Amino acid sequence: MISFNELQLAKELIKFPSITPVDAGIMKFLEKKLKKLGFKTKILEFKEKNFKPVKNLYARLGTKKPNFCYAGHLDVVPPGNLKDWTINPFKPSVKKGHLIGRGANDMKSSIASFVSAVSKFLNKNKNFNGSISLLITGDEEGDAVNGTKKVVDYLRKRKEKINFCLVGEPTNPNKLGEMIKIGRRGSITGKLKIIGLQGHVAYPDRANNPSTIIVKILKEIKEIIFDKGTKDFQPTNLEVTKINIDNKADNVIPTIAEATFNIRFNNKHSSASIKKRLNKIFSKITKKHKAKYKVEYRVSGEAFLTKANKTTFMIQNVVKKITKIKPKLSTTGGTSDLRFIKKISPGLEFGLVGKTMHKVDEAVSLNDLKNLTKIYQNILQNYFN
Repeated sequence: MISFNELQLAKELIKFPSITPVDAGIMKFLEKKLKKLGFKTKILEFKEKNFKPVKNLYARLGTKKPNFCYAGHLDVVPPGNLKDWTINPFKPSVKKGHLIGRGANDMKSSIASFVSAVSKFLNKNKNFNGSISLLITGDEEGDAVNGTKKVVDYLRKRKEKINFCLVGEPTNPNKLGEMIKIGRRGSITGKLKIIGLQGHVAYPDRANNPSTIIVKILKEIKEIIFDKGTKDFQPTNLEVTKINIDNKADNVIPTIAEATFNIRFNNKHSSASIKKRLNKIFSKITKKHKAKYKVEYRVSGEAFLTKANKTTFMIQNVVKKITKIKPKLSTTGGTSDLRFIKKISPGLEFGLVGKTMHKVDEAVSLNDLKNLTKIYQNILQNYFN
């Protein structure tokens, strides 16, 4: 009977400096652990031009239906200035009831909890009726080009069926048990370039200042009321994140003005409908001012929602039983890899408290780590019974 301790496993995972897209040997390490539990595993390395190759892992225990999948990432963000940390971020340490290290929160500890939960579940349920799988990427914090997206394509081609997926992202704002994510808003980034006509500031009639035009455009798009939100989602929101005029002289009207904006949108819209609306505004204002525009869009994901079903409510009840808090079903926050997985399976996200993710001295409470393992074990127990 093999049983993995979540704290020990979390420490071992944190020791790997797996900064996106560097694997540092972490997938091979996790694969060995899963093989000991009886999983059939495959390390999937994907490559694409202009992007670094990334290693991912898909592991499955059993061949029967239903297949309950746990998904997450073993890549981490850079630690920043090492002098700001009280420890070496890749030499985990326990202080005042917390495990400190890069990835302790986002999300190596969640993966440790899941593996530990599976090992404990198997000790009590050798012949459970179904399969357990893990879909682990090394490209969640980066471009997300050679990660979960490609694993999902691989599974589709193989006709690999996942019946429900739990992503272990840190979903709780302050306390373990507060929040389950059942969907996420979509995200579009737009890079807008206005092309005017250069000239002397003393002779504005001989030039066409792109800064005047871009200010008018940004004012108009910022004032759009896309919607008032829905029962499940916040209102769609646009934020201007950069304004740039690369002009070396103070007495010259520039040729080009640029701006970057991001829109987080709910499921009342698609990325295509939003682009169409914005392009109309760009076209109208630049036409009026006899200028030209170019815009590049990057869509990180569409808005999605997993309609609450019996598995959602079962997980909500398990979390409440262990934490004594009834978690809110939410769609707040950024995007996650569930945006790719939802193409092949319904799912939700539940993990640790996200307060310290991406910060110096990233940490997880040992108590939370223990309770998360209990939650994940109970979920398996309830799902397969």
